[in-house]
Formats: sequence, structure tokens, C-alpha cells
Amino acid sequence: MDEKKSKRLLRHEVPEEITWNLQDLFPDDQAWEQELQALEQGIAEITKFKGKLGEGASQLASCLQAYEAFSERLSKAHSYASLQLSADGTNPEIQEKAARAASLRAMVASELTFLQSELLELPDDLVEQYLEDPALSSYTKFLTDILETKPHRLAPETEAVLAALNEVHSAPYMIYSRTKAADMEFEPIQDQDGDELAVSFALYEDLYEQLPDTHLRREAAKSFEKTLKRYQNTFAGTYGTEVKKQVLLAKIRNFPSVTEMLLQPQQVTTEMYHNQLDIIQKELAPHMRRYARLKQEQLGLDKMMFCDLKAQLDPKNDPKITFAEARELILDALKVLGSEYLEIIDAALHNRWVDLADNVGKSTGAFCATVYGVHPFILMTWTDNMRSAFTLVHELGHAGHFALAEKYNNLLNLRPSTYLVEAPSTMNELLLGNHILAQSDSTAMKRWVIMQYLGTYYHNFVTHLLEGEFQRRVYEAAESGRGITASLLNQLKGDVLTDFWGDAVEIDDLARLTWMRQPHYYMGLYPYTYSAGLTIATACSEMIKTEGQPAVDRWLEFLKAGGKYKPLEHVKIAGLDMSSPEPIRRAVAFVGSLVDELEKTF
Repeated sequence: MDEKKSKRLLRHEVPEEITWNLQDLFPDDQAWEQELQALEQGIAEITKFKGKLGEGASQLASCLQAYEAFSERLSKAHSYASLQLSADGTNPEIQEKAARAASLRAMVASELTFLQSELLELPDDLVEQYLEDPALSSYTKFLTDILETKPHRLAPETEAVLAALNEVHSAPYMIYSRTKAADMEFEPIQDQDGDELAVSFALYEDLYEQLPDTHLRREAAKSFEKTLKRYQNTFAGTYGTEVKKQVLLAKIRNFPSVTEMLLQPQQVTTEMYHNQLDIIQKELAPHMRRYARLKQEQLGLDKMMFCDLKAQLDPKNDPKITFAEARELILDALKVLGSEYLEIIDAALHNRWVDLADNVGKSTGAFCATVYGVHPFILMTWTDNMRSAFTLVHELGHAGHFALAEKYNNLLNLRPSTYLVEAPSTMNELLLGNHILAQSDSTAMKRWVIMQYLGTYYHNFVTHLLEGEFQRRVYEAAESGRGITASLLNQLKGDVLTDFWGDAVEIDDLARLTWMRQPHYYMGLYPYTYSAGLTIATACSEMIKTEGQPAVDRWLEFLKAGGKYKPLEHVKIAGLDMSSPEPIRRAVAFVGSLVDELEKTF
């Protein structure tokens, strides 16, 4: 309990070895400043092609090459500032740097709207000639994706204005993130010995929520809820603005609905989207209600509250692990994916690609930021438990994926559909669990691994999926003309949770305020994609267990493909058909079997 009792460190007090090394981006702020100024001037290297894209395929190829090189530099400059802000959102100098980088990116986006606008204005027969030209062969998918947006493209002048307003359009997410990181303060709590313990967003979500000590867990929940309530109207106004923005943009661009607009860049059909939400909610709910009742019984709880759902079910069987130990365990577990993949993971774990600290102002949760031409950067808060190891291996899944994709693709073909991005991360979690199981046949270890698996499925098939269902209801409400208020958001979130958990879990005010906890609502239709990723990972990890190397080879090709293919075509590389609901049903059934096995261990 010592780490909870200690005062949270300021960023400059954090040991360097547990922070990421941003010198891999720029040696110092002065070098970054120089690059920022150079980028402002360098935009002319692309805008000189304005009005000339119809002069031939070679001209377009030269433009795209210049655009690609410039985008790589801009990504480095923007990442240098935004990663610093994620590490310490309280620092006013860093806030200013991040704002400047965001302004530059918005200016660049506005200046470069000509690229898409001119492409869409070219005669169809000329476009067909361009797509057949060898000079543009590596940009075929990028160009085809642009051409598919033609029915929803606005006049070039309008597109330029919208792009220039990008920073303003991003304001809801910026306000939300900065408020969470810099302004929200939580009252300390006392343990049963009378010692005062600090509470923060990160500590609540990464530590307190999982504690077996019901008193501490519920006291922390009260502190957490109290602060959330103070900010609920501000956050509702912020999120409401984001929703209104999307509704308005959908109308302006002539989409039938917000959903169809937000699915368009994912290249996912509405049927695929609704399948994920509908099938999992309906078929998973009975299994998770059994899980909640088992947890209530084993923990001896008077009632199962929402804040109890992540509590350790078997607290005496709670292996601790240091970062150094986890590093070796993870490298051993991922050997199955081969030396090329393992070299990337080894570099991430030994060369400070990962920021592990808990400090004032640090962003909550975990993420992996990809910087083309450098390497990925991972943010998390390490808490010396095995769940941290699973969080780490999850983010390393993103790092390994994009490092491989970068190796085999140019920048414009790097990123696959959002629908697929969570598959590599959750695959790594499953591989880690399988590896741990293979090392021991004890009932205690089997129980523990099953609980970790269930933690992963809970995170992706419950937490994030229900976020997706909440989004679906919020957009339906907004499109029907309802105002987005804290009262409505609390009601909608409560209804989503009640529909799923039934009478197995008490849905209290803290549960209804859960919509305040995730930044995903500001990222389009992102939450539901976690369930798609886990569906894919579940099926492919089973194929690796049964087929061995052929399935591994298909998986590595899936990772290396980057963004060359649309989701359905892409996932077929791994040997799966996501046009059918069957993979979803099999994944849900697998979760049910885990609950069955867990019940047997007790």
C-alpha cells in the first residue's frame, strides 16, 4: 500500500528511467522550435503543385511524395508537443507548445485541401489512367479512398474553411483532456488504520477499482464520484458540443445519419457495426451476470455495486510483478511471433519507448502513439501488478503492429481501418495468458489467468462495447432534436448499464457518470471497434493454438499489410470472414466457457 500513501510526484521529480525518451524525436526544445519554423515555410513545397494535378501522373506522384515527406516531419513535431502534454498537462509552457503544434497542423490541413479537391474534380477517364500508371502504384489505395468520398465532398473553398477550423473542431476533446489532467482534484481517503491516501484519476482506475479491500475500494469510489459530479455539467457541455458538431457535419455532407458518416472512414458497413453491438449485448449479458453474481458471492458482498465489478475475485492469488520481471515474461510469451516481431518488442522495453510514471498532470489510461520514421511511444501507469503487465503487452501489440506496418508500407498506406486496430493488441494479451497457462497446471494459476482473460473481455466486450451502445443512443437522441445535457447523459448511461446487467449489479450515480471517464467519445465511433478487434484476436489466437506456424505466418502478414486493404479483405489475410456474425458468436461463447471454468475452480 506504500505507493498509494506516498504523495504523487511532480513530473520533474519522476526518475528518468521510467519515462519515455522524447529525444528520439528532437534533441531539445530549440531543435523542435527550428523545425516548427521550417515546417511553416516548407508547406510551399507542396502548395506549388496547386492547380497542376491534372498535368499528368508524374506530377501527381511528385506531389504525393512531397506530401508524404512533409507529413512525416509534421507528425514528429506535433508528437513532440502532444506527448509532453500527455505526460504533464499542468505545465503552461507545454500547453503553449501543444497549442502551437495544433495550430500549425490546422493551417497545413487547410492549405492542403486542394489535393483532395483537385483529385475529385479530375475527369473519370483521366483518374482511371492515373491509377494504372506505375508511378502511382504505391498510392493506389490512398487515391481510391479519396475518390470514394466524392459524393460527400463540399466545394473546395468550403473544405478549406472547415480544415482551417480543425483546431476549433478539436476543442471539445482538448477541453475534456485538459480538465481531467490539470483541473480535477479528488479528496483523499483514509484506510482502516487512519492513514490518508491520495486519489487521482489514474490511481482510481488503475489501482483502487481493483482492490480486494471493499472499504478502500468503496471509499475511493465515493471520492471519485464526488469530483465527477462537480464537473458533470461542464463535461456534458463539452461532449454535447462534440455531438452537435458531428450531427451538423453529417447534414452538411449529405449523409443519411451521423453513424454512416463516422463509419465511412472505417470502411465498415452499418450491418457490421450493428452486429457487434447487438449480438454481444444480447448473448454476452447472461454470462456476465453469472460472473457478477460469482464475484459477489466469493467476495462476501452485501450487494454488487458498479464499483465492485473490477475487484480482484481471488485476492490471495494476486501475483505481483515488477516492470523488469514483466519485461522478461512478455518477451518469452511473444517468441511465438518470431524474431522480426520480437526485436521490435525488445527495443520498446529496453529503449524507453514506454512512460510508466504516475505524476501530477499525466494523462490517465494507456495509449500507443505511432510516429512514422521514429518509433511508437507508449503511455501507461505502472502499478506493480499483473494487470499492468497485461496493459503493457496490449500497448506493445499496437507498437509491434505499426512498427511492422511501417517497415513494409509508405506513410500514406500505413494505417488500417479503426475496425482492425485493436486486434493486434488484444492478440498479445491472449498470447501472454496462454504462455502463463503453459508454465503451470495449478488450479490457482488457471483461475488467475482466466480472471485476467475475463478482465480483457470485460474491458473490450463490456466496458467499451457499452460505450459504443451509449454513443448509438446519444446520436439517436441528438438527431431527434434532444438537447445533450448531464441529466440526459446520466439517464442514457444508466439505461445502457441496466439493460446489460439487469438486477445482478446496482446501477448507482457513479455508474451513471461513467460517460465522463473515457476520451473515446471524442474519437468518432471508436469504442465498439475494441469488440471487433477482440473478436478477430479470439479467432486468430485459437487458430495459432490449433494450426501453429501457418496461422502465425498469416497473422504476421495481417500486421505487415498496414492500410493497403479494406477491413473485410484485410482480415481474410488472417483467415477470417467478418461479414458473418459467426466469429462474434464464437467469441461470446468463448467468454461463456471462461465463466464456466472459473466457477469450477471455486
